[in-house]
Amino acid sequence: MIHCQIDLRARARRAVLEAGFHPDFGPEIQNEVHSFQKNHTNNSSENVRDLRALLWSSIDNDTSRDLDQVEYAEQLPDGSVRLLVGIADVDSAVPKGCAMDHKAALDTTSVYTGAEVFPMLPGELSNDLTSLVGGQERRAIVIEMHVLKDGSVPQHDAYYALIFNRAKLAYDSTGAWLEGRGPIPAPITAVPGMEQQLRLQLATSETLRALRREHGALNFESVEARAVLRNGEVDDLAIVRQNSARNIIESFMVAANVAMAEFLKQRGLPSLRRVVKTPERWERIRDLAAQFGAKLPTQPDPRALADFLAQRRAADADHFPDLSLAIIKLLGPGEYIVERPGTEHEGHFGLAVHDYTHSTAPNRRFADLVTQRLLKAGLAGASNAYSIGELAEIATRCTEREHTAKKVERLMRKVIAANVLCSRTGEIFDGIITGANAKGTFIRLLKFPAEGMVVRGAKGLDVGDKARVRLVSVEVEKGYIDFERL
Repeated sequence: MIHCQIDLRARARRAVLEAGFHPDFGPEIQNEVHSFQKNHTNNSSENVRDLRALLWSSIDNDTSRDLDQVEYAEQLPDGSVRLLVGIADVDSAVPKGCAMDHKAALDTTSVYTGAEVFPMLPGELSNDLTSLVGGQERRAIVIEMHVLKDGSVPQHDAYYALIFNRAKLAYDSTGAWLEGRGPIPAPITAVPGMEQQLRLQLATSETLRALRREHGALNFESVEARAVLRNGEVDDLAIVRQNSARNIIESFMVAANVAMAEFLKQRGLPSLRRVVKTPERWERIRDLAAQFGAKLPTQPDPRALADFLAQRRAADADHFPDLSLAIIKLLGPGEYIVERPGTEHEGHFGLAVHDYTHSTAPNRRFADLVTQRLLKAGLAGASNAYSIGELAEIATRCTEREHTAKKVERLMRKVIAANVLCSRTGEIFDGIITGANAKGTFIRLLKFPAEGMVVRGAKGLDVGDKARVRLVSVEVEKGYIDFERL
């Protein structure tokens, strides 16, 4: 296949700069990094538990080095499970008010472009000293949960600990093994007891997911595009699908974030909440359901929508990711808000939970680092780490920067896809409409992970509709991929 030759890394850097991000770390930040490298220690203290002997593991993308979360599960005699989620103690290296903190507060998120990662924090920290990397001792904040056989979590706690990640695992290979599609990964066989540990984690995650589904959590299956590198260059796009390993991490992440929100709430502390409000385009969701013979209530109802999605997954698993994408688009984006002590806000519609924060990715998201500081203040019995006014400003900034980062990531997915598709003009593809507004009508191809605009024949198309299109033109630098409807 002939590819258009552009420097994708340079294009990605230009994209983040144009979006107002700051990809470089200046001298003051480098000085802070060097100081931490020289002086940091994981030495235990009276309030830090030594949990290095436990069978901790992590599961992430194959190439990820900024590891924020590790997991451990222990079967109890009554059939319940003691579940521990360890979160990287980033605040110990990035105290509030330092130069790294100011830069993190400005960008609020790492940006993953496919061609290059632009980290929120210096790589010396996020990829190493504050990353829960395999085979290394690290300080962590542990969220401990007691998971009953019905999936409920009546008890939780939070504390400092020393941990040791014994198996750094990848989603694809671990998921294939758990589902009987591939061999057991070598890092699992290398650690006695790790196979049983991962199977217990899977069973626990399924228990948690089952209860969430009963409460109306929406069970989507996404189709993501991952850049395929050859000789250091992006050569193709591969489809990434949900699997059992991803389900483990998602379930434990949701449980930990709910527990963290409840922990802060019970101690009368403010928090940054992550909410997805009631969808404004519920009528279009009802129309989509009606196309499959289902009738949803007039008013938004997550349980009814969850039941419909479960029915469609069972009826047509191959095309379920396409329906998932359409519903996700119609639900609308999430946002951060501040919850003051003693007040209640709208919860997370998609997860069917009332109390939800972001806490499990402090290397990658500033909101999670802020939550970590709020937790530390609570553990220390200190006054709030942030005022309500500061938290409100942070919530607004995090929401805006997150949405902007996603736009950059979408742009670069289009640029990379255009780079691959530029020699395929005239070919015919099947796709699903992912957007229809004043800016245009957009379609995602079903058998190749690319999205573009329907520039001819788009009249009457709406989100969720299927269409057959011909590729008419490509402009790689801008990520323009144009189709005509057949």
